[in-house]
Amino acid sequence: MVNLLDFDLAGLTEYLVSIGEKPFRAKQLMRWMHQYGESDFDAMTDIAKVTRQKLATSTHIAPPVLVAEQKSEDGTRKWALNVGEAGAIETVFIPEDDRGTLCVSSQVGCALECTFCSTGRQGFNRNLTVAEIIGQVWWANKSLGKDPKGERIISNVVMMGMGEPLANYDNVVSAMRLMLDDFGYGLSRRRVTLSTSGLVPAMDRLKEDCPVALAVSLHAPNDKIRDVIVPINQKYPLKELMAACNRYLEKAPRDFVTFEYVMLDGINDSDQNARELIALVKETPCKFNLIPFNPFPNSGYNRSNPNQIKRFRQILVDAGYVVTVRKTRGDDIDAACGQLAGQVKDKTQRQIKWQQLTDKE
Repeated sequence: MVNLLDFDLAGLTEYLVSIGEKPFRAKQLMRWMHQYGESDFDAMTDIAKVTRQKLATSTHIAPPVLVAEQKSEDGTRKWALNVGEAGAIETVFIPEDDRGTLCVSSQVGCALECTFCSTGRQGFNRNLTVAEIIGQVWWANKSLGKDPKGERIISNVVMMGMGEPLANYDNVVSAMRLMLDDFGYGLSRRRVTLSTSGLVPAMDRLKEDCPVALAVSLHAPNDKIRDVIVPINQKYPLKELMAACNRYLEKAPRDFVTFEYVMLDGINDSDQNARELIALVKETPCKFNLIPFNPFPNSGYNRSNPNQIKRFRQILVDAGYVVTVRKTRGDDIDAACGQLAGQVKDKTQRQIKWQQLTDKE
């Protein structure tokens, strides 16, 4: 059976034409699937009955299966979604006064091995399909409903969940196009953010194919530190990454890059590290999002002292940068940044290797 959630508008139009349907049917189906959250063809009353019957025999609308839903004391919500034999993924909604942000996963686990990230420790199984990526938005909209004004509660989507989005390039781009499409979720490019650890060639492709807002998981002011905590830096060092950021801004919907920086006690949080960071980004329009480290078992890291985070922030502010310190949200349900782990049937045996290292210690 063909899963219609796997298609963006162009792909859905092409598919429907291939089975003898008119191109305009694609927009009708898009509205039903994504704006109304409908998966039953019989409910799509403005589509001819014969077309609905044809679709029901050869296609379906199948988001990933909901396994569990948790709600934090601060209002954060987390959904675990089954993706078959690969395991389960996690999606998080963070409510704020001026927005509602959905954090979406792109892979089952993560192929990168950032040492401070719980998801990275879990290993990697496979990339998510378009249906499994957009299905997270589908489920969240269905669960959250609408506000008293009839508006959707989700105003922003960030590709910051499990996985490295640019390592699943084609499927992530198709899913983001559905988020942006007026017949899909109708979000502006400024309200869809992709976060990457720095896959430089894919960053250059993205600026041409789907230039949404860009966040970069920087986490270090120099190659020596970043080579260790973000190993992809050994392939694409900081000089190449910063050049790619500047190229991206040529077509970006925002005129700055958001640099994410997890604060690790004694690793990357010194005053000198802050000054190095300023020198590193001096030619790149940017703002900073400092993230207090969220602990997980056997991580080997500690969260920076709150006073040191304040000092680090002030050095950046004094240099003229906009700096936010991310609030730790949803940590009571393991939904905070770096804590998403899902249930990954790891093909890399990374979990076993980490456990062996822990046992030796």
